[in-house]
Parts: sequence; C-alpha cells; structure tokens
Amino acid sequence: MTKAEIVAKIAKETGLDKETVLTVVEQFMLKVKDSLVDGQPVFLRGFGSFIIKERATKTARNIKEERSIIIPAHNIPAFKPAKSFMGRVSGDLDIQDDED
Repeated sequence: MTKAEIVAKIAKETGLDKETVLTVVEQFMLKVKDSLVDGQPVFLRGFGSFIIKERATKTARNIKEERSIIIPAHNIPAFKPAKSFMGRVSGDLDIQDDED
C-alpha cells in the first residue's frame, strides 16, 4: 500500500478531504523521523515502536576487487511491532490488542 492509497482510505473513512489527511500523514512521518534523528524512540501502544538499532563495525568482502573493506559502526532506523500487532498478522487471536 502506498502513501496515496493510505491517504485515500483515511479520507474516505473519516470524511476529511485528502489534502488535510495528506498533511497529517506527512507531519506524522516527519515527527517520527525527527525523533529518531534526535535519538528518541517513538512508542505507539498496540502498534509498535520506531527505534534506532546500532550496527557494530564489521569486515566485508569486495568480490570484484578481491579485497576486504571495513564497514564502520552506524545506526539504522527500525520498527518493532507490538505483540498484539504480531498476533493479528500471524493469526494468533489470543494476544490482546492493548499490549506493547
């Protein structure tokens, strides 16, 4: 599903115009990005958490040039779904919707 499809569905279900919904969706994504850039995770109860994962320095192989390269330590954004979210995706209905 694309952002445009999400906006269209929300607009249809809420009765809001697409421009307003698009603004809200884009602002939500911007705030999540800004928070992660500042090193702050975002917790959405019942949905999941946007977090920063730290990757350690590692050695890799450049096969074309037949040499080793060092990949420095770095941070990456990640999403960790809530247990209830995972339960719904996997079809496990025993997991409550209000868990993280």
